[in-house]
Amino acid sequence: MSNTINCIIVDDEPPAIRLLQKYTDQLQDIECVATCTRAVEAIALIEQYKPDVVFLDIQMPDLTGIQLSAIIKDKVKIVFTTAYPQFAIEGFEVNAVDYLLKPIPFNRFIAAVEKIRNQKTDSDTKKLTDNVADDYFFVKTDGKNRYQRIEIKDINYIESIKNYIVLHTSTEQVVTYNTLKYFEENLSSKLFVKIHKSFIAAIGKIERTDNNEVWISGKCLPLGDTYRNEFFNRIEKFKI
Repeated sequence: MSNTINCIIVDDEPPAIRLLQKYTDQLQDIECVATCTRAVEAIALIEQYKPDVVFLDIQMPDLTGIQLSAIIKDKVKIVFTTAYPQFAIEGFEVNAVDYLLKPIPFNRFIAAVEKIRNQKTDSDTKKLTDNVADDYFFVKTDGKNRYQRIEIKDINYIESIKNYIVLHTSTEQVVTYNTLKYFEENLSSKLFVKIHKSFIAAIGKIERTDNNEVWISGKCLPLGDTYRNEFFNRIEKFKI
């Protein structure tokens, strides 16, 4: 699963949008996928981009942020942004992740992103539990109704080859018709990390790294430019 938080910014004041865009640009793990100045426009954007969170102004024409939140609250997380502290109670009544008062300082924005990330991690963990058992899953192999059990602890890395996936385990290589994106979305981000457009690595099986390569069980895998920063951010958490 990707650790990047995708967001949409909704505010009728363009300077406020530009400030939050500047903040997202300074952080590696959050990306602004769209912006708009009217709440009604946000409904279509949410359907199109399916973001993790909407940074939502409250005082807007036509439809207020509070009114919009009642429509979208089951589809996306909400962080309210407003110059009016009196709306805080209403904001938390719709289970907003956070409530940011303008002018929004950068450190306060970072704290809100951390809350979003924690909730996203909890959601990813639940998704894993819903889709596979705690320690294994089954993949379809060749032949009708032929499935093979894969122990999660045995996976060294996962490789994409055209329309097929090769699960490299401690004892064998299992081929199944699937996509790398499916495994990225359904395996725990605490245990696995994408290192290249064609590879997902088991964090606990990594032996060593350099700037361009990752070694697992004696096998040298490429570390893609797109994934390098996120990879080393993850590895940093295990450094002593």
